[in-house]
Amino acid sequence: MKPTSTDKAPLRGPRLGVEIAGVRFKNPVLTASGTFGYGLEFAPYLDLNAIGGIVVKGLSMKPIAGNPPPRVYETASGMLNAIGWQNIGAAAFVAEKLPGLANYDTRVIVNIVGFELDEYLEVARFLNDCPGVHALELNISCPNVGKGGFHFNKDPRDTHKITAEVRRASPRLPLWVKLSPNVTDIREFARAAEEAGADALSVINTLVGMAIDVHSRRPRLRFRTGGLSGPAIKPVALRMVWEACQAVRIPVIGIGGIATAEDALEFLIAGARAVQVGTANFYEPAVSERIALGLGEYCRAHRIDDIHEIIGSLRDYE
Repeated sequence: MKPTSTDKAPLRGPRLGVEIAGVRFKNPVLTASGTFGYGLEFAPYLDLNAIGGIVVKGLSMKPIAGNPPPRVYETASGMLNAIGWQNIGAAAFVAEKLPGLANYDTRVIVNIVGFELDEYLEVARFLNDCPGVHALELNISCPNVGKGGFHFNKDPRDTHKITAEVRRASPRLPLWVKLSPNVTDIREFARAAEEAGADALSVINTLVGMAIDVHSRRPRLRFRTGGLSGPAIKPVALRMVWEACQAVRIPVIGIGGIATAEDALEFLIAGARAVQVGTANFYEPAVSERIALGLGEYCRAHRIDDIHEIIGSLRDYE
């Protein structure tokens, strides 16, 4: 049948899908661990199907109560936190949270934590056999615990060892390694993780910071120091993402102070394959959906058919 003059071709929007270590995401906007609960808590506030993925709160094998309060303090253009890995435990997550997440067409990445190497390996082995988990994010960069976390990210050799061990413990799932900014040269740690078998890198975790109540002369946080996040850290995070992208061939996921589509675009242009939205979730629960929509609008406005035309497109001055 010959089309009439009133027939219109279906409108096709820009292609926003990206692939990371064999996992396809409908768009490059994910939520950052520790800022989005287990995902389901945010279902009343945004369409979970509108974002590419959810990185759930860090999980250990056994539940962890976390640090005593006070453990959150607002700073200029940011936030200090010393939550300390509070979580319900991997078994409870699989039984109580994962079935609900299966109702959404959104990838689920599980951030894993441990105070000792064996604890990381135990939770990695357990999750390796769980349908509905699409990747693991190895958290060796949290500064808010007495041991574990950042203590595996002080020396590239330690980063290499734990990455290799977790890689062997969970051979089925893609392994992302979340790196700390609290190092001399993040490129050394990025290369160590890649050489040990990491499939992708999450860059960066929070920066170590501190605040003091001048009236009581006590730290604002009971842990004394905390992780600084929010818009204040974006320039540092962006620089480190760019450096990591220059150092490795595996995908890099950019994290740090992202609150707008323009923020996300900066990270993508610097070379990140995707981004994670963190602190902004606390004051605007639907921010991730808005950023995903904003990426599509940017592509349409600039006549970009595929988001890959943006990724790694940073230009130098002539």
